[in-house]
Amino acid sequence: MRDNRHDNAYLFGAICPDRATGAAIIMPGVNSEAMAEHLREISSQVAPGAHAVLVCDGAGWHQPGERLPVPDNITLLPLPPYAPELNPIENVWEYLRSNQLSLRVWNSYQAIQNACKDAWNALMADPARIRSITARVWASVKI
Repeated sequence: MRDNRHDNAYLFGAICPDRATGAAIIMPGVNSEAMAEHLREISSQVAPGAHAVLVCDGAGWHQPGERLPVPDNITLLPLPPYAPELNPIENVWEYLRSNQLSLRVWNSYQAIQNACKDAWNALMADPARIRSITARVWASVKI
């Protein structure tokens, strides 16, 4: 017998390698409105007086404009096309898929959301791992 049920949850995440912390939300879909919510969450986590530079790829929902307002304390830094290896968050997704979220079956959408939350929280509890998989000398800006 084969179970053909499927459901998805999308984990939006951003990491600050220097502070070894991050901000994330779980959404039912991927679009500009979900990304705007994620930017609001990141903005709320930026230290007072600081400014975040968020590396992002060319996905349609990463394009600033009417549907994606960017908070004043965040700047989006677009990557060149076809260069996901330049985006440190890709290492986070690979790590979470390989160690927390792959080859598993959950019985409900809530269980999927809980698994995403637990995986993210486990990573946030491991500052050394955050730094090891996301730090890029070329991407560090110190003022």
